[in-house]
Amino acid sequence: MSDACRSNKKNRLAMRTYDLPRAGKLQMGQRTLIMGILNVTPDSFSDGGKWVEIEDALAHARQMEAEGADIIDIGAESSRPGFVPMPAEEEIARLTPYLKALAAECRLPISVDTFKAETAEAALSLGADILNDIWGLQYKEEPGEMAKVAARYQVPVIAMHNQEKADYGAYEGDVTAAEQVFFRRTIEIAEAAGLPREMLIFDPGVGFGKTVADNLMVMNRQEELLEIDGFRYPLLLGASRKSVVGKTLDLSVEERLEGTLATTVVGVMKGADIVRVHDVQENLRAIRMTEAIING
Repeated sequence: MSDACRSNKKNRLAMRTYDLPRAGKLQMGQRTLIMGILNVTPDSFSDGGKWVEIEDALAHARQMEAEGADIIDIGAESSRPGFVPMPAEEEIARLTPYLKALAAECRLPISVDTFKAETAEAALSLGADILNDIWGLQYKEEPGEMAKVAARYQVPVIAMHNQEKADYGAYEGDVTAAEQVFFRRTIEIAEAAGLPREMLIFDPGVGFGKTVADNLMVMNRQEELLEIDGFRYPLLLGASRKSVVGKTLDLSVEERLEGTLATTVVGVMKGADIVRVHDVQENLRAIRMTEAIING
């Protein structure tokens, strides 16, 4: 068996089951899960404006479910480079009609992409099952509040590594070591709020506060983020169509599928438990083939 295959088997998450508020049980550890991206924003970097009509958004969610998605991740605010955060009230107003419709129809767990506690609370009350926080419970405008919301509902939180634009690409030591420090702080915040560490899922934050070289290093060494202080955390990899692919291959957003598939395959081999993607069917096929080789 190759070193890469041995590494994947060693890094695989032991079976873990989450009891979700609306969608029942979510089981992790048996295989790599697919999170399908549903942006209902007019300005997302890849597909902004495509799903702004509610019926179009629902149709896209149905398509992703039919293609094999395990989770639908809905976002009402773009986090593209240079974005300015909108008020929570505006985000909630935009998100609510989509989330109501999706929760009524979709059988899959629904993750909501937000870093604001007020939006998170509203989303959970409307039927969301998982929170996806690009600030890893550390949004400086409302310290600790997202963790308190997650603790009240006892829901899983995807905690992404991030940093201020002013510090872009600047790390003490290397970026992977900096991420470990960041995630230790996330764990402290979660436990102080009453959210067990078992509810945390880490995301290395490809494309956020990192240079191309940083992003490539993070993906190359992502297995170093799987275990922190002796506890194995699930890992989500979100590199779909991102600028690291475009800049590495000199390709536009519309041409980044093959590069994305490469990040997915490497991610699976290095222990990713979830991949967050735009193109569900293509990534699912790449994952299943990779897993067949590893387990063969």
